[in-house]
Parts: sequence; structure tokens; C-alpha cells
Amino acid sequence: MKIEESGLTEGDLQGAVVRLSDCIQLMQADLVHANPTPENLGHPVSDVLMYDPLDEWMNVDDRIILAVGLTGGSADFDQLLHRASNSNAAAVIVKAHGTPLEQLRSAADRHSLAVLVAPDNVDWTRLVALARASVMGAAADSVSGVRLGDLYAFANAAASITNGAASIVDPLGRVLGYSTLPGQPVDELRRVTTLSLQEVKPPAFDSDFKIVYASAGAVLIPGIGDEMPRLALAVRAGGELLGSIWIIDPGNDKREAALNALDRMAPLAGLHMLHARSASDFGERRNGDLIRTLMDDPAHASFAAAQLGLDAARGLAVAAFSIVRPETGSLESVREIQRLLHLVTTVCKIHFNTSHSALIDSVVYALLPCEGNAPRPAHRRLVQEIGAYAHTISSHPLVAAVGGIAPRVEDLPGSRTEALQTLQYMVRLQAETPRSSGAQSPAAGLFEDYRVPLSLLKIGAFIAETGLSDVDDISRIQAHDALQQTEYLDTLRAYLASNGSMSAMAEHLHVHNNTVRYRVARLVKDFNLDLDDPQKRLWLWLRLTTMDLARQ
Repeated sequence: MKIEESGLTEGDLQGAVVRLSDCIQLMQADLVHANPTPENLGHPVSDVLMYDPLDEWMNVDDRIILAVGLTGGSADFDQLLHRASNSNAAAVIVKAHGTPLEQLRSAADRHSLAVLVAPDNVDWTRLVALARASVMGAAADSVSGVRLGDLYAFANAAASITNGAASIVDPLGRVLGYSTLPGQPVDELRRVTTLSLQEVKPPAFDSDFKIVYASAGAVLIPGIGDEMPRLALAVRAGGELLGSIWIIDPGNDKREAALNALDRMAPLAGLHMLHARSASDFGERRNGDLIRTLMDDPAHASFAAAQLGLDAARGLAVAAFSIVRPETGSLESVREIQRLLHLVTTVCKIHFNTSHSALIDSVVYALLPCEGNAPRPAHRRLVQEIGAYAHTISSHPLVAAVGGIAPRVEDLPGSRTEALQTLQYMVRLQAETPRSSGAQSPAAGLFEDYRVPLSLLKIGAFIAETGLSDVDDISRIQAHDALQQTEYLDTLRAYLASNGSMSAMAEHLHVHNNTVRYRVARLVKDFNLDLDDPQKRLWLWLRLTTMDLARQ
């Protein structure tokens, strides 16, 4: 029997009673309880053990045993259950590997022992870490008063104890949580990193991070220029680097106490970060599924809204965000879109005290409330602010669009469609603007800003779908230009754009007035066009405009 030490002292655990149900809830590892009864769910848990049948049997009282390498239903597994039950173990975790759940449930009932079934594809190392964290975390909850894995609450606790604004950063430079206590000074670097949820320089290439990672305890990092000094601590669990905590230096008189406090909170910080790493994926998936339901499934929209705690009394609008880059499958593009999700979530939280956002099909969506008498200016300010910080997450342009206001949650699919259509149109505008030219197309806007071209695109799609464009004058002119290498279509486009003014048309085409008159006369004669008929002119203009918009 090999014992995985939990690391908590008796003083930490004094008065804290950890039950099996607490550990299962904290693990969030998709475990299936074969025989959930009040008795075994309430069994106390004190430690986590990894079972090796070749080792000497040790005390397993109130322990969770991980049956690594054993198969449910085997003789060795049955023997383990027998010995564990007689020794008052809390539970056994095993992988089924094809063993029917009914067979595992029968064995658990026979030995009066809780059996937890882990997915076959789960990594045992990760499961050991989660199980260990769950045992320590259930006890730590009663000690720290912070829900395990809530890194924002933990950052606030750290900031309160050390008297300095706190940030928690993972090894990739992502800001996992930061404090929001009023009155604590911060610098511009802190403002930028909390808005983008990303360090300006990756830790692997930052000398300050290297100093922190190489130190056994909390250290002082001097400030450079306008940056404030910081206290920092590397956070590890079982030798694995989980990240670091950074505290704005509270000053000479409080610095030593803050450094000591950081050192003392290191084990608890490891628990929070380990659990948050597991829980974040689950939370993001759940949030994404509920937001997808809101935007795609009106029949179940009210249920999803209730699960998210949405207040839709004044309506909601869907905002869509995308990074315009030539390739989307690279690792860096995946990281950038994740940073975008965090940026959108943070800014929405600041503006509206809500963070209902999700990454769906490479687009980040956010649900924006409609507060006050004029919600649209607030929506515009939000997407413009996100655009202003886009350079902190990617060197590629960011495009943001907000759909119209949906008065009910059941109307959100319409707002999502408008947001996506506006986004796609703006992406095409970005693609048409050469980045070297210095000119920039609008990067953020509302649906109503582009209502006319978007409506014309719908008309163009209707014309194409119904076959109205198959045999009209524009089709004949296109075919002639392609076959004879002529430019009649450009002549007609210039004529309509100039409202029939020969001088304006000549200036636009940089030719003499007589040349323009000759070209228009040939156009009218060769294709039998009546350009004096307002209805025919309208149709020709509509066809050309919708064609040009579709090519953008």
C-alpha cells in the first residue's frame, strides 16, 4: 500500500469533518457512484491511497483507495473490496473497462462499501491529484472560508491579508483571478493584464517570472519605471508548477508580514489552482451549452435563461467577436481566441456586472443586457472598449458586432443572426483593407450601422435563389464582357453611380466626355437598354449593387 500524503497539518484539519459526498462534489471528475446510500456518502474521509497488491497492507481507515491497474469484477478487485470494507475504508475508485455497472453495484452492496467508477479514459495521475485536492479542499473550505477553486475570491482573500492588490497567473501567463478590493493602488500593467487576462510577456521569456519560479518562497520583485514593486510566490502541488501569485507591494512597513503571509498560503493556493484547473473546463462547457441553447433552441430558451440567472425583463442583445487572421487551426490562434473570450468576459463584467459569454464555433458570443432608456450607446461603448484592448491579445485585427435587441429570450436567435451577419460583413471589409495602407475599416459596430448593405445582401440572395438573375440584361452584359473582353458592365456601373451625368462619369473614368457618350450609346444599342425607364434603371442598379456587395 502506497500512501499519497495530503500535506495538511493536524491544526489545519482540527474541527473540519470531511465526508465522502464532499469529496465527490469537489472532484468533478465524472465519477459514477455505484451504490449511493446515505451511509456511505456520509463516511468520513481523511486521506487518499493508491493500492498496490504487492505492497504490505496498511491502515486504510477512512481512506479513499484508488485501484490502479485492477479491473472491476476480477478476483483481485473483489479481494480489495473485502479487505477495504473490513478495514473501514471510505471508498474505492476503479475503472470499469467493460464491466457492467450492475456487476460493480452488486459487488459494492455485497461488501457494504462505496465504489466510485471512473471513466476508462481518465488519467490516473490527474485523478490522484483531484482526489487529494478534494480531501484537503473540503477541510480547507472550513478553514479558509473561500470556496475551493474560486480564484477571484481567493485573490480577494490574499489581497486582504497582504494589503496589496493580488493576481493569480498560470505558467502560460494567463490571469486566472485577480482581486477587486477598493482602495488598493494598481499600476497600468495591472490594468492591462486584468482586462486582457494575459501577461504582456510570456513567463517563459520574462526574467521576473524566472526569479519567482527559482525561489523557494515569496520574493520581492522591484518595479521598473512607472511599474510598482511586487511580491510574488511560485505555487506548486506535488512538484508540478501550477502558476504564481503576484501582490502589489504594500510598502516597507507591511512588506515582511505580507511575504510571510504569502508563504503560509502556498499550500492552500495550490489546492485552489489545482481544483480550478479541473473545474474551469466544466464551467466553460456548461456555459457554452446554455448560451448555445438560448441562441439556437427557442423552445428551451426559458430553461437555459433560468440556469444562467439571466434577467431578460428589458431585453437582451447578442454580441459576436472574431479575430481576423489568415489561418485558424494553429496553436497560437486557439490561444488567441481563448484570450478573446477572457477579455470579453472581463469587460462585460465591468460594464454590466454580468459575464454571460461563450466560445462557439470559433466565435465569441456575449449576452448584453439592455439597461436604462438608451441601451445601444452602452453596447457600442462596450465593443469599442474591447476593440481598444485587442492589441493585448493578438496582432491581428478584432471585429465586433452587436445584433438587434431581442425583447424576449425566445427572440435571441434573431439577434444572434443579425450579429453574425454584421460580423461577417465587417470581416469582409477588413479583408479588403490592406493593412500596410494604414486605413482601417470599422472594427466594432451595431447591426443598425450596416442595416442597408445587409438588407441589400438579402435581396441579392433572394434574386439568386429564385432565378430572377438568370436571363436579365446584367447576365447578358456579363456574358458578352467575358467572351469579347469588353467593359460594358463597368460603363453601366459608372453611369448609374453618376446618376446619368456624363461629366461626372467622365471624371470618374478619367476619359473625355465624348468617349463617355460613345460608350453609353454603344451600351444602349448593343443590348437594347432603355436607360430612361426608372424601373429598369432601378433593377439594373439593384443587380449591380447586390453583386458588388456579395463579392466583398
